[in-house]
Order: sequence, then structure tokens, then C-alpha cells
Amino acid sequence: MSGMIPGAAGDSGSGSSRFEILYEDNHLLGIVKPVNIPVQEDATGDPDLLSLLKEDVKERFHKPGNVYMGLVHRLDRPVGGAMIFAKTSKAASRLSESVRSHSFHKVYLTVVHGKPPAAQGRLVHTLLKDAKTNTVTIVRKGTPGGKEAILDYTVIGSAEGYSLLKIDLLTGRSHQIRVQLSGIRCPLYGDQKYGAAVNKPGQQIALWSAVVGFPHPVTKEEIELISLPPQTHPWSLWSQHIQKQAIL
Repeated sequence: MSGMIPGAAGDSGSGSSRFEILYEDNHLLGIVKPVNIPVQEDATGDPDLLSLLKEDVKERFHKPGNVYMGLVHRLDRPVGGAMIFAKTSKAASRLSESVRSHSFHKVYLTVVHGKPPAAQGRLVHTLLKDAKTNTVTIVRKGTPGGKEAILDYTVIGSAEGYSLLKIDLLTGRSHQIRVQLSGIRCPLYGDQKYGAAVNKPGQQIALWSAVVGFPHPVTKEEIELISLPPQTHPWSLWSQHIQKQAIL
């Protein structure tokens, strides 16, 4: 595994970044996405990650003109953790192909209410997105517009009515983890959209992009970015050692 030590960077420019850099070279930029920042510009008009990263690279490398930054995968606005971006169009194209060929893998950590029925299992649902309300629902297989969603989960531990889960995401559907776990009556801690009945307004959703792995688009070396969630409640119910052991 390469590029897996948080804070390790290749060529990070002459100035310091405002972001925590996990990996960087001439082709790629891997960072820890801060929570509550949209990845792309949205209707709110709030500062978005893609634009902020372009500005950051421009300043650090003293680049004239526009900076290229390719979006390869997404995280919901309230979710934080490891993300990889492409610094060239060639890298973006090859990473997108890795996503399509399933050689791009993602592992999440999440804290849910209650406990799943089994210590580990696979969830398979058909999900339908309503673009007008930006909500996703579980529907019957064969429903027009529905897309198959698959994830594997492992229960790492339970405490105080919550469970820490490791999620291996096998498909990349909108709001997938949040909807599927809510569908088995284990809504995510802090999720106002799919767990409003058990969460309090203002709570931060406990979903974190812990691992992003892929073959380097140029060298073909296996890269694995690792990020652990902040040690605040409810994450702090389990030590970072337990969390790290779960994802390695």
C-alpha cells in the first residue's frame, strides 16, 4: 500500500495547503474533505471544495491562469474523509475508468443507532432518487428509474445503543449508505434526512470516508489513502486503534 499515511505528500508546492493532504504528485491530489462543504457548486452558493482546491493549488504552485482539477468520486456535503482528485485530464480519465472497472474501492466508517441483525452481511436494495427533493427511497426491483445498490457491512463494536460499522461500498449510488442502513432500522447518527425520528437537529452525521484505493493512473502502483474520523462523540466511543484495525 502506498500513500496511505495521513499527512504524507509527494510534491506539495512551495506553500502550505489549507487542507490536510494525504497524497500529492503531478497527477493526483488526495485530501481529507472537511465536513459540511459541498464537493461541487450547488444551489446554496456556498464555497465548494473543487473551487477551493483549484485556488489552493494555484497559490501553492504560483500557477498562472486556470488550474485543472478533475472530480472522480463524490461525498455528500455533511460527510468528511479521504477523497482523490485528478490534476490532469489524463489522470481523470484513467481514474474514471478504474471506477467503472471496479478497481477503485472505498471503505467507510459509520455510527448507527441500534445494531444490525447480523455481525456482518450484504445489503442489496433498489434505490430511486427524487431530484426535486434530493431524497432517495428504497423501491421494488424493476421500478422504472431504480438502481441496484450493494454494500457489505461489518459490526466493529456496540456501545451506549450505537454500533460502529465498517462499510465496503460495492456500488456508488446517491445517499446509498444512509438509505440502506435506515432501511434495516439502523439510521446513521446525526442523519437528519433519513433518521429524523431518532436524531437531534444540529448533530453532525457520523459517516466518514476512511479508505480510498486505486491503481495510480500513470505508474499503476496501488495507492491507498487512509483517514480516520475526528475523536468527537460518537466516534470517541471507540478508540482510533480499533477504528484503524477495522479498516486495514
